[in-house]
Amino acid sequence: MTNRQAIGFIDSGVGGLTVVKEALKQLPNEKVIYLGDTARCPYGPRPVEQVIEFTWQMTSFLMQKNIKMLVIACNTATAVALEEIKQALPIPVVGVILPGSRAALKKTLGKQIGVIGTQVTVSSQAYSKAILTKSPHSQVIELACPKFVPIVESKEYHSPIAKMIVAETLKPLKQSGIDTLILGCTHYPLLAPLIHNYLGKEVELIDSGAETVGEVSMLLDYFEIAAPPAEQTLAHEFYATGSVSLFRDISEDWLGIEKMVIEKVTLGNDGKNRPIEGRVGR
Repeated sequence: MTNRQAIGFIDSGVGGLTVVKEALKQLPNEKVIYLGDTARCPYGPRPVEQVIEFTWQMTSFLMQKNIKMLVIACNTATAVALEEIKQALPIPVVGVILPGSRAALKKTLGKQIGVIGTQVTVSSQAYSKAILTKSPHSQVIELACPKFVPIVESKEYHSPIAKMIVAETLKPLKQSGIDTLILGCTHYPLLAPLIHNYLGKEVELIDSGAETVGEVSMLLDYFEIAAPPAEQTLAHEFYATGSVSLFRDISEDWLGIEKMVIEKVTLGNDGKNRPIEGRVGR
């Protein structure tokens, strides 16, 4: 493992680009390789075992790219697959749940914390467990928002329909008394303006993905694998399993990068990207 190797990011779709955006800002010397499983998104309604299998397929694909660190930029995958993958890989593996939980505990004044995420993430209670382990007297309210990811993946996050769906979905939180809300899915920051407008300025929003980049930076230093200043423009790599044109539209809109080179890949069909041999816990 050398400091010149890239950092790999995986997500169920385009949501992990919110993490990449922060990484490009905070870690400008690091090469990024991103894989979004847009063909099989969303992961939230899928069975846990299937989410684990898909996460391993993405992981194996990026391990073939000789990455030096893996960021599971997907809350659903983090909730059910992080520990297994972390134990099996010879490189640092970072998820998005613990950084988001720590940030929420720093921000909350009344220890009233809300969490929104996919059905799998909410059912796992991963955020509640992480928060209550550190702060047993906190109150945590978790809410599944199954309609949010499809809005983002279809690039409708600026539409009137998105505004209506956000209001209808978050209604249970409106009078709940929370002062901090964790955006427990990396797709959700693209809906942050609508969420903030509906819940009000008194509710602090926590972007779990953005918080994760701080942990990535710390681990790069700890393992002494941070990249030196780049001598030339970095050739970041982006891959998608679904529509390249839609992925490009959202990516360029969110990252502000024009004429992105995006390659379509297929996972799990030829055996090359199946879970790596010798993994533990399965």
